[in-house]
Amino acid sequence: MERTFAMIKPDGVQRGLAGEIIARYERKGLRIVGMKIMQVTEEIANAHYAEHVGKPFFKGLVEYITAAPVVALVLEGANAVAEVRKMNGATNPANADMGTIRGDYAQEVGRNIVHGSDSVESAEREIAIYFKPEELLSYDYLPNKWLYE
Repeated sequence: MERTFAMIKPDGVQRGLAGEIIARYERKGLRIVGMKIMQVTEEIANAHYAEHVGKPFFKGLVEYITAAPVVALVLEGANAVAEVRKMNGATNPANADMGTIRGDYAQEVGRNIVHGSDSVESAEREIAIYFKPEELLSYDYLPNKWLYE
């Protein structure tokens, strides 16, 4: 099983889409092993988006992600990183297929509803930014019997 980090961004929370998005992940068979609603601080935002420091959009990105609460998630499942990215859809909603979260709910790249780690390494880094090890759970997930051989 693989773990990934996902986030319902401020626009998703403010628009009341958190429950719908979480339900999509769960219906796919991804197990929630960590979840919290939180206010992202500037320090957390700087750590999360460190690779974008100095880019023209960085300041706006930090202002956006710190403007209102987010829902931070750690999801677990087979190929979790790729599955969440596929479910989220293209970063730019204009290029996102209908049926994806961004294709169904987002309008602009700067307000694209969700985040998903782009690799296992990024997932590990992002999980460590948002969650302490003791905040992540391991438990028997009964649907696994029906999801995997």
